Amino acid sequence: MWAAFHGVVGLPANALVVPKVPRSALEPRRSETTGWKPRREMLLLALAFAASWFVTGAMAAHFPTLLERAGISHRAAIAAGALIGPAQVGARLMEFVIMRRAHPLVSARLAAALHPLGAILFAAIGGPAAALLALLHGAGNGLLTIARGTVPLAVFGPIGYGARTGLLGAPARAAQATAPLLFGVLLDQLGEYALIISGGLSILALIALLGLRAKSQHTA
Repeated sequence: MWAAFHGVVGLPANALVVPKVPRSALEPRRSETTGWKPRREMLLLALAFAASWFVTGAMAAHFPTLLERAGISHRAAIAAGALIGPAQVGARLMEFVIMRRAHPLVSARLAAALHPLGAILFAAIGGPAAALLALLHGAGNGLLTIARGTVPLAVFGPIGYGARTGLLGAPARAAQATAPLLFGVLLDQLGEYALIISGGLSILALIALLGLRAKSQHTA
């Protein structure tokens, strides 16, 4: 069904709505070839995205199991996990309505901070905070999906944007792909304390984002 929607809805929509551009406009000029420069900023953002998307992949696969290892009932764990999706949508709406004038780095930093905040509250309160952990994690993940596209544009500008997002997305996708297996191993070894790892990675992403300037003067 997912593939059918792409073919029946997505493909015609792209063909009809996306404007055609001359071939010359599609060929990158030499001045737009940016690679990993400026290196410090690119590496910081790649680290932030990779750490965040590892947490996203891990929680998508193991969130209910993580709660059950912490003593939450199966039914309550499933119910809490079901809150992640609505929290993602709610956070995106909140950003559009309330934070639309804020710099994208503000949203990205907030996104990175929400998962460890939920982990701390869950560790302090226990079972009653399971829903709160799900809501905070989901909200952070919802903001992160937007920040993935807006932060590179805000920090580096439009020149070489496509190449930059491709380079930054490669380690993030690799981290997300390996997260279910690696976090599953951690969950078997550490139980609910694996949440320390996911929270620590989110804090690492936050530190990397704090190392970026809200307004960069870099040029390609």
